[in-house]
Amino acid sequence: MKQLLLDIKPNEKPSLTNFVTGRNSELVQTLKNVIFARDKEQFVYIWGNSGCGKSHLLQAVVGEVLQCEYTAYYFSGEITSNIQTTDCLRCLAIDDVDLLDNESQITLFNIYNRMKEDGCSSLLVSGSLPPVQLNLRRDLVTRLGWGLVYQVHELTEDEKIKALQQKAAERGFVLKKAVCRYLLQHTRRDLPSLMMILDALDRFSLAHQRQITVPLLKEMLSSLS
Repeated sequence: MKQLLLDIKPNEKPSLTNFVTGRNSELVQTLKNVIFARDKEQFVYIWGNSGCGKSHLLQAVVGEVLQCEYTAYYFSGEITSNIQTTDCLRCLAIDDVDLLDNESQITLFNIYNRMKEDGCSSLLVSGSLPPVQLNLRRDLVTRLGWGLVYQVHELTEDEKIKALQQKAAERGFVLKKAVCRYLLQHTRRDLPSLMMILDALDRFSLAHQRQITVPLLKEMLSSLS
C-alpha cells in the first residue's frame, strides 16, 4: 500500500523529556549540559536521516534554555537576523545547515569565530550528513567538525513499538503489537509522525466508541487518505 501522508498537527512542544532516547543517551546528556552550561564544549554538530529527531532536539534545547530565562535562537535552513554573541546569549541552534545559502554560510562562519573568541555561548548545528561530507564552504565545514559530532541514531522497529505502546499506556489504553506493526508498514515510519497518527487514532476511537484494532486503524487511514 502506498504510504499515506497525514496532515496531523503535533500536540506537544519538543523537549528532551518527550524525546525517545534509544541509542542516543550520550547525545541527550551532552544537550542537557548545554542547557545548564555544565560543559566547556561550545560546539555540537548532530546529523542523521530525515525524521530521526534532529529538529526535535534543537528546538527542545532552545525551548528549555528560554524557560531558564536565558536568550536562545533557533533557525532552520537560513539565518535571518544579525545575531549578537553577547553574555546574555546561552544558545544558538541552526537546523538544516545543508540548506544555507552562501550569505548565511558566511554569517554562520563569522558567528562561529565570534563565539569561539567570546567563549560564553553554545552553538548547535544539524545536517543530514557528517561535516566532512557537507556541500558547503570548506572553511565553515572545517569549523563544524572541530566540536563534538554526533549521529542521531534512528530507533529500531522494536524501539518504535515500545515507544508507541508506552504512549498509549499514558493515554489509558492498550496498543497491541499488530496495530503497531500495521502503522509501521502503512504510514510514515518516523516517530513524530507515528505519535501524531496515534493521537488521531485515539480520538477516532473515542469518537466512534470502539476499541483500537487493526480494522479500526484501516478505517481511519482510509478516511484520511
